[in-house]
Amino acid sequence: MGVKQFKLPDPGEGLLEAEIVEWKVAVGDTVKVNDIVVEVETAKSLVELPIPWAGTVSEILVNVGDEVEVGTPIISIDDGQGGGATDGGGAGGAAESKTEAAGEAAVETEVPDVPAEGEEEPVKTLVGYGPKAGGSTRRARKTAASAAPTPSVPVAPSPTDPSIIGSPDTVQPDPTSLPGSGGTKSGGAGGRVLAKPPVRKLAKDLGVDLASVPATGDGGITTRADVESYAASAGSAAGAPGAAVASAGAATGSGAAGSQAGGTAYGNASGTGGLGLAEREVRVPIKGVRKMTAQAMVGSAFTAPHVTEWVTVDVTATMDLVARLKKDREFADVKVTPLLILAKAMILAARRNPEINAAWDEQAQEIVLKNYVNLGIAAATPRGLVVPNVKDADRLTLRELAAAIGELTATAREGRTQPAEMSGGTITITNVGVFGVDAGTPILNPGEAAIMAFGAVNRRPWVVTDASGEEQIVPRSVTTLALSFDHRLVDGELGSKYLADVAAILEDPTRALVWG
Repeated sequence: MGVKQFKLPDPGEGLLEAEIVEWKVAVGDTVKVNDIVVEVETAKSLVELPIPWAGTVSEILVNVGDEVEVGTPIISIDDGQGGGATDGGGAGGAAESKTEAAGEAAVETEVPDVPAEGEEEPVKTLVGYGPKAGGSTRRARKTAASAAPTPSVPVAPSPTDPSIIGSPDTVQPDPTSLPGSGGTKSGGAGGRVLAKPPVRKLAKDLGVDLASVPATGDGGITTRADVESYAASAGSAAGAPGAAVASAGAATGSGAAGSQAGGTAYGNASGTGGLGLAEREVRVPIKGVRKMTAQAMVGSAFTAPHVTEWVTVDVTATMDLVARLKKDREFADVKVTPLLILAKAMILAARRNPEINAAWDEQAQEIVLKNYVNLGIAAATPRGLVVPNVKDADRLTLRELAAAIGELTATAREGRTQPAEMSGGTITITNVGVFGVDAGTPILNPGEAAIMAFGAVNRRPWVVTDASGEEQIVPRSVTTLALSFDHRLVDGELGSKYLADVAAILEDPTRALVWG
């Protein structure tokens, strides 16, 4: 057997490439069958990949941050049995088979990164777009020079090179931190600096190269305080000369030092005495989930003719129900919110108006009516916007639905939502109310006929009729619902009936007993 090369398998959903996020092993490590060796980011999710062989890591073939195509060798394993190197041609099928078989279990058993204290925010739901059906668009191929990691001296980029503007990830790694270099620089396998996602985001926002920050956390982890301290010290040392160094670098052609100082000055603008060109603009690569979101947004907006209808409704009875359920022992271990009642109302209303739960098949020129509800919840996560969905939500009790939504949002918060969890949605909720927004005009998820925007619930003066028939103005809990639908298959009458039914249940939840 000898040395085997493990090729990047398709992480799911017919994707063509993935970005290397983190190596879980280093050269010389011993691995067992199905050990997780690398974490990759696709256009839809983060995925951990297991190795199909046991042996010793002999070579890591791609760097963290590289985007590689499916089928590209990424790591070599020596099984200790001698023989020449193989490219995984014969074992490739087994590798992909075992990878697919173990992939889901690996994700479920992993311990996710946890944001540092005070940094975690609740997952918020908002107007958004889910994954578009089908594979992603192929990115431009990497050059041969970037195919494998080789220690090299950083080359000074041009001061006008957009890759240096607010992109610390583009700095060449310290050769001592590369796999197999034998260096002593602190960091993860494959030269990756150990830091949690919020800390990485902070470093990028401040224009700080994590590889340059002294780590003081346990196990060599770079903390938020480390980044802030480094940024502050660099800013005070550079001060106004930061911009001057950048200008001097541009004039002399040695822009590396200037751009690096300028990047630090950007994160410490106050008191620097001036901003250069590099500090005034930040360029963020469009890739991963953000790229897929943009493609889906454009595809939906310019394919399906959107119509949006609005209704303002008194949801005082719903808020009272939520308060009672929170005290109910049966719901003690799940989260009960107005969103849960809206979800149930949308499911019941879809049963009364089944044509709303449909899709437009352009190729076959057919309308596909779906006798199941996969309810999507648009969620903002540290990796971008995702729209996972609760499978067969129409078959769940209210408590089961609450548990399913809770698990879905928890997984999204951890950044572990898988492609299968985001595919196959039939109708979606986007909760703009968590931001204090009254309503919006959401754009459809590709392949769906309707999406509901749930606005903020506020106390407002409302006209009500008492038992004697007298009208009174009293404070009530009021919200606005906005339903966007595909006018090719949902006409105004159907859209209006569906929206009115949802509003009726929120106004009087006892209707669910009759319609359920």
